Amino acid sequence: MGLYDFTFYDVICKNARLCGDKCAWIDSDDGRQYTFGRIKQMTDSLAAGLAARGIGRGDRIGVVAKNCAAYFLVYGAAAALGAIVLPVNWRLSEEEVQYCLNDCGPKCVFADNEYFRLVGDMASRLPSVEHYFSLGQADSDFTAFDALLAQSGEQITPAATPDDPLVIIHTAAVAGKPRGAVLSHNNLLFASMHLLNCMGIDHRDVHLNLLPLFHVAGLFMSAHVFLAGGLNVNMKKFDAAKAAKLIEAHRVSVMFDFTPILGSVLEAGQKEPYSLESLKKVIGLDAPQTIEQYQQATGGTFFCMYGQTETSALATMGPYDLCPGSAGRPIALAVVEVVDEDDRLLETGRVGEIVMRGPMVFKGYWNLPEDNAHTFRSGWHHTGDLGRLDENGFLWYEGRKPEKELIKPGGENVYPAEVEKVILQHPAVRQTVVFGVPDPKWKEGIKAVCTLNEGSSLKAVELIEFVGSRIARFKKPRYVEFVETLPATADGRIDRAKVKELYGGPQ
Repeated sequence: MGLYDFTFYDVICKNARLCGDKCAWIDSDDGRQYTFGRIKQMTDSLAAGLAARGIGRGDRIGVVAKNCAAYFLVYGAAAALGAIVLPVNWRLSEEEVQYCLNDCGPKCVFADNEYFRLVGDMASRLPSVEHYFSLGQADSDFTAFDALLAQSGEQITPAATPDDPLVIIHTAAVAGKPRGAVLSHNNLLFASMHLLNCMGIDHRDVHLNLLPLFHVAGLFMSAHVFLAGGLNVNMKKFDAAKAAKLIEAHRVSVMFDFTPILGSVLEAGQKEPYSLESLKKVIGLDAPQTIEQYQQATGGTFFCMYGQTETSALATMGPYDLCPGSAGRPIALAVVEVVDEDDRLLETGRVGEIVMRGPMVFKGYWNLPEDNAHTFRSGWHHTGDLGRLDENGFLWYEGRKPEKELIKPGGENVYPAEVEKVILQHPAVRQTVVFGVPDPKWKEGIKAVCTLNEGSSLKAVELIEFVGSRIARFKKPRYVEFVETLPATADGRIDRAKVKELYGGPQ
């Protein structure tokens, strides 16, 4: 550690000194509570236990688990050791989980009770993994978490620098395979400072941590409330009625929202009823009617935003009422612009690709130098998203570039190419185009338009289940339409734009 260094581990140490006896984390599923001082003590013990087993700077630590305090401690121990956490989306299929782990070659993997079998069954196909650890109760093939905490003796010497990687989060598969976005300590800390500043978070705030810790928003929101000295009330898995009950019981004041989270919480609060009036700050993405319903019901503020994993979750943000429909203004320490196909800045009001530079930009995709060169060309991070900046500096999101036809059902990222690849494995399907359509519950739904091989027959529900059995179920189409032919361009390729024009729109 150098004179100018400050990492996530420093946050843990600082809060233990300043507010050691204050409750920092509650696991709502079992009621266990952890003070800032206890988290520091357990982080050090876990780091020592991992170090004794050969885990050190630069090593990757895989995690396949649902949210819990132990999961958060893995981030702290990795920060102390200079290791890198590789959190895996537990909603993925076995094949996808295996790919994400092997892509980054972790030296050890943590799993909770629910995923012992999934991870254990693929052990022979994970050549880099030397140790398997439990985040829950002991298992014959997994070293118990308590055994790691029992390590004592040598004091851990912090090994990380602010620019070192802290986490690798796999994004959606652009060309059929996910890419590991590498985020540093600085990325997390700059994101936290922006959220503290823009939302006015402090030690009195209580955050309902309902997004998974494998998601950039779930991790960074919990980390920034922790940095502020606030309380994280953790949910293993989102449930609207339970969330509403926790908001009332713990006087929750802040949370992150992807459609349909907030709407379902508001509905649950009215049904029981539970008081949601403490929930004064919500940030995320949602429909105007839901945002306005929330603000009217609680007197709170909804903060609109634009960002992605590669921008440490944030690029623009601001209170909804300042400019309804926009994604807010660029955050303080970021330059956000709109450019044309030749990376020339566009004037106010013109639609082009959203680009960004500044300390929020990620370090690049793991072991993908060509992708990094393309993404960072001309000295900008190219988001692949389209937008325009108005005369007051507000960003208006306008969709995605053709090469990044991303679909976002309920905040998850799904690329059509990945779904199309699986659909075409069905023997009855000849051609398919997958794209996003408006969805009343998820804001955006996945639709597949298909032609069938001559003499074949197939029901929509059969194709949906076929896809859901091969990749993560959130990636399966919600809507399927079979047609005789798909429109083609002059060179014979499928005219994707025409397909969307003909078969898109509300379903």
